Amino acid sequence: MLDEKDRLILEELRADSKKTTKTIAENTGIPRTTVHDRVHKMEHSGVIKRFTIVPNYELIGEPTTAFVFISYAGGSGANQRELASALSSMKGVYEVHMISGDWDILAKVRGENVERIGELVTEKLRELPGVGKTVTCAVFKTVKEET
Repeated sequence: MLDEKDRLILEELRADSKKTTKTIAENTGIPRTTVHDRVHKMEHSGVIKRFTIVPNYELIGEPTTAFVFISYAGGSGANQRELASALSSMKGVYEVHMISGDWDILAKVRGENVERIGELVTEKLRELPGVGKTVTCAVFKTVKEET
C-alpha cells in the first residue's frame, strides 16, 4: 500500500519523470536517499511500470486526435480480446479500451489530419477480423490528457 510519501514522489514523477532524486527531495521535503529507495521499491513492485516521454504531437506530425468506438462482430474468427490486441499493435493507435455499454472497444488514434485518421479507420481498422461498425469522433481541443 502506498503512503503519503510514495504519493508525493509519484506526483513529482508524473509531472516530469526526468526529475532527479535531488529535485524530488527538495520539492517534497523527503530525504534524498528515501526518495531513491522508494522509487526503486515502486519500480520493483510494479507500481511504476516504466519511465517514458510525452512527445509534442504537433512537432512529430500527429496533431489530430480522434476516438473510435468499435462494436465487436462475433463469428468472425477472432474473439474480442484478439481484436483489441490487433488494434493495439496498429501504427497510429495510442490507446485501446474494452468498455461496457453500446460499444465494445474504444480506441484513441492520432494522425496528421482528419483525412489520414479516416484512412486508418476505413482502410486498416475496419478490415480487422471482428470489427462490426465504428463511429469516429474527432477531438476539437484537448483540455486535459493523462500522460
